[in-house]
Amino acid sequence: MTVPFSDHALDAADAGARPRVTVVQSSPDCGLDRFAEWWTGIDVHLVRADLGDALPGPTEVGDGLVVLGGPMSAHDDAAAPWLRPLRDLLAVVSATDVPALAICLGAQLLAVARGGRVELAAPPGCEAGVVDVRWRPEAAADPLVGPLVRHAGAARTSPQPSMHGDAVVDLPRGAVWLASTAMYPFQAFRIGSAWGVQFHPEAGAATIRTWAEGNDAVDTEAVVAQMTARADELATSGRAVADAFAGLVHERAAAHRVSV
Repeated sequence: MTVPFSDHALDAADAGARPRVTVVQSSPDCGLDRFAEWWTGIDVHLVRADLGDALPGPTEVGDGLVVLGGPMSAHDDAAAPWLRPLRDLLAVVSATDVPALAICLGAQLLAVARGGRVELAAPPGCEAGVVDVRWRPEAAADPLVGPLVRHAGAARTSPQPSMHGDAVVDLPRGAVWLASTAMYPFQAFRIGSAWGVQFHPEAGAATIRTWAEGNDAVDTEAVVAQMTARADELATSGRAVADAFAGLVHERAAAHRVSV
């Protein structure tokens, strides 16, 4: 199955070379999950930071960067010493033309890296299960989430899996606020060439179950029931994010080939 891209991205794919994306994983249970199945037209370079893999430099990430989630906080440098250089990497890459997608912990790292603020164990509590992400007007023309807004129609909401207790409470200066939920306002934002999403578009039901079972504050069966009941909607909304990011990566790769 071929991932659908924009016309420019398809031209890039036809030209031959596959774009390369660096994926930084910080926890054994926070992998690419469904994105691995959907990104058939991309060469993924997986960096297991939690296993000691060295982070790449800003010029070594290829045509895209993805920073996945994890159970640690965005400031937990003592337990996860790669977080400081990962924040530095996000700060630099987000100021280039390389698309970056930062998910959950990744979004919090991106916010901190660019001058925002994250609150640990935020007072609203753990946001778990399926959340209805409400798109702001600025999201309609956004290259990454615009397709979700168009699909949502008048409802202007999209279901997404969620599992977090820490939260971004101040966006970086210059960031574009894209989405909120009833529980937490900063669900998606863009700064430079990078997007931070607090939700988990990559996560399937089995992954959410694993996370819920490890969290005493979460009713595992209730969360899994939500995932099951809305499985088709979640697949559509998650795939939309995956496809849009893949399109951006292909376009960047094509533009880079032209420039050199």
